[in-house]
Amino acid sequence: MKLQNVNIRNRRATFDFEIVERYVAGIVLTGTEIKSIRLGKAGLTDSFCYESGGEIWIKNMYVGEYFYGSYNNHQSRRDRKLLLNKKEIAALGKASKDSGFSIVPLRVFINDRGLAKVEIALARGKKEYDKRQSIREREDRREMDRMFKH
Repeated sequence: MKLQNVNIRNRRATFDFEIVERYVAGIVLTGTEIKSIRLGKAGLTDSFCYESGGEIWIKNMYVGEYFYGSYNNHQSRRDRKLLLNKKEIAALGKASKDSGFSIVPLRVFINDRGLAKVEIALARGKKEYDKRQSIREREDRREMDRMFKH
């Protein structure tokens, strides 16, 4: 059985935040959750990560209920534990305590071994003028592409 390529992105993250450092973490899931993710029924809109008790958790990540799941189907927006090593957890926990820094999920994907992974980032929030500059740069890139294609 060939796995389909699952790559669920959080597009708002790169617009609202300046990415400082990236990490790839495993995620603790139930049986129906991994089946839903493999079907592409997940979303990272309005989700964020936090450190609690020496563990990193992802909050508000949407994983749609599995259609064939019975009475033991999962809740769609429960907190899920992320799997990182102790050094990474310590670094993220310390940095997220600093003002202006957040831990933001960037994407959910299935690796080559069939395991669900979350790419998270230590990020600094952008100011309104930084967002306007990002929009201007994106529009300039599009304009340049249009000019060179014709």
